[in-house]
Amino acid sequence: GFLSLAFLAACSNGAFAADLDHAKTLIDANCIKCHGTEVYTRADRKVTSLPGLERQVRRCDAMLSLRLFDEDIADVSAYLNHHYYKFEP
Repeated sequence: GFLSLAFLAACSNGAFAADLDHAKTLIDANCIKCHGTEVYTRADRKVTSLPGLERQVRRCDAMLSLRLFDEDIADVSAYLNHHYYKFEP
């Protein structure tokens, strides 16, 4: 869907660029309440692909009732991929 395309674009050097500063603000305000960054780097992490990363960000959004916009989810996913996961687009 649209979000997948936006997410892929956010991870590339295309016209759409992820707002990584905004994503860090969202992560610091919401994600770190439940867990630290160790969840992104542990050997047995559950996220193993870009689509899986996007799905996990959506699950966290739903569990916390944040109601993030698709662009926010794409930004957070791009930030996490850039800094921790390093999945190829």
